[in-house]
Parts: sequence; structure tokens; C-alpha cells
Amino acid sequence: MEPNQLNLFSDLTVTPARRAETLVISLEALLKWKSQIFEYQHYVRENKPPQQTALFDLTPKHCDPDQIDPLLLRLVPMSFYRMPANSPGDACLYFIIDSAVGLILYVGETCRSNKRWQGIHACKDYIASYQDLHYRYELLSSSQRRILVGCSG
Repeated sequence: MEPNQLNLFSDLTVTPARRAETLVISLEALLKWKSQIFEYQHYVRENKPPQQTALFDLTPKHCDPDQIDPLLLRLVPMSFYRMPANSPGDACLYFIIDSAVGLILYVGETCRSNKRWQGIHACKDYIASYQDLHYRYELLSSSQRRILVGCSG
């Protein structure tokens, strides 16, 4: 018996793996995507939503979701989670808006508005990518955060 372990791939030369190129959406695809989202959101805003019925008497609502207009909510800076706070925040719905075109990019909810975005949050990368594409193609965008406090729950 040989004292060393046998090598199954003795004549294989090791080569470094190629890095995949970062995929970037084209200008045409970005504009088409934004247009489709905008048209759908505009349609929903202009048309009466379907009425949902309830099987049981439910506790009173904190707010009427059909009356929420994300484009009219109070504006909060994107860096809101860095501001000093003496509480963990409120339960809320929040919306990331491209106010340059009136496009809702993201909808979220949290029980602790001052803590939700600290650390890793996928939406930060999503918004950064969205803004990077706009800078790349020299398009106007203005991402803002609008918040509806005390409504979720």
C-alpha cells in the first residue's frame, strides 16, 4: 500500500473561474418597465377598486386602505433611520416613491418605524440599483420615502 492518498485528478491544471459580467438593464427595457408600472398604477388610482366582503364582523379598521394615497402622504427623508429617536418608532406602512414621475417603487410595513431599515434591508439595494440606472442613462429620478404612521396592524 502507498503511504499517500491517491490523486484522482493528477494531470488536471487549475484555472481561475471567470467572473460573470454584471447584467445591466437596457435603457429601452427600463423605460418600458417604468411605463407599464406607471400605467397600471394610474389605472388603479383612477378606477374604483373591487369591494371585498367579509364573512364575519371584524373589529373596526385603523384606517380605510382604499383611502390611502401614497403620493399624498407626508414625506420622510430616506436617511430617516439615522436620525436620533427616543422610541423604537410606530407601526406604519411606508412607500418608496419616484416623485419625478409619481411612481410607487416599494411598499412595506413595520411595527418599529425607527428600527426597520437599520442594517441590511433588500429595499436599500433595490433603490440604489434603480437610482444607478437613472444616473447611467441620465434620467431624472427622485426617490423619496412617504410614511403612513399608525395604520398597519
